[in-house]
Amino acid sequence: MLPVNSLDKQSVIFTVKKGEPLSSVCSRLEEARLVKNAAAFKLLVLSKNLSKKIQAGDFRLSASMAASEIAEALTHGSVDVWITFPEGWRREEYAARLEANFPGFDKNQFLSLTEKAEGSLFPDTYLIPHEATTEEIVNILLNNFDKKAKDEAEKAAKSSGLTVKQVLTMASIVEREARGKDRPIVAGILLKRLQNNWPLQTDATIQYALGSLRCQKSLNCDWWKPLLPGEVKTPSSYNTYENKGLPPGPICNASLSSIMAVASPVATDYWFYLTDQEGQNHYAKTGGEHAANVAKYLLSN
Repeated sequence: MLPVNSLDKQSVIFTVKKGEPLSSVCSRLEEARLVKNAAAFKLLVLSKNLSKKIQAGDFRLSASMAASEIAEALTHGSVDVWITFPEGWRREEYAARLEANFPGFDKNQFLSLTEKAEGSLFPDTYLIPHEATTEEIVNILLNNFDKKAKDEAEKAAKSSGLTVKQVLTMASIVEREARGKDRPIVAGILLKRLQNNWPLQTDATIQYALGSLRCQKSLNCDWWKPLLPGEVKTPSSYNTYENKGLPPGPICNASLSSIMAVASPVATDYWFYLTDQEGQNHYAKTGGEHAANVAKYLLSN
């Protein structure tokens, strides 16, 4: 298939949406006057077995490109990069993923720019320009937090009497300590402990402190290794067994669900919880009941 206009060398950005059907891509290429006929272009893609190789993202195309060139271009060389940051990651884990996907990424600059932004680097799937600077990437993350989570964090602050930073700190602990439907229950227990001057006693905060010490030389590190018995005595302001109150700041970047759990915690009679080897939480009203759960779900294996 010949180009739409062999003299038109001006490039345009064409976006393939994530999960977009091939027919839709072909139709939009025709509408953008990048191919002459959508049906013929679709047949070309299918004949070359390229339909499953077309990527989501932004591509620089022009009307001077032959249909076969456009088909090949859509399988590689996206202007933008799809990248996902899972819920519960700390900023160093973000840096490791970015470093692996962006040749010009400066991890030291990223860590410097985000030094006070832990908890505000919203976990999500992003489409980031391939040429984005480190500073631009940070702004993309922070702006997405403002768009998707800031209002909920402020709502949680008003309802709980905490500051927004304290809400994000609590949400980050909930994120590492609970999943799914357990988040509001765990948030309720932790907030009740906080309000009654109990230590929070969460493993995740110590894991954060130990990871910061253990992983100083490499970003590709196990930041969340399970605690060994003696490590609950680790001297750190993040040790919530030894210190009452919240730690100095967030330990990870929490999901909207965890922030909402802090905004709307579930009140129960429980004061204790633990997570078994299968990731299930078990609750207790008294220290004796909790000790029995520890023996049953943790020490018996």
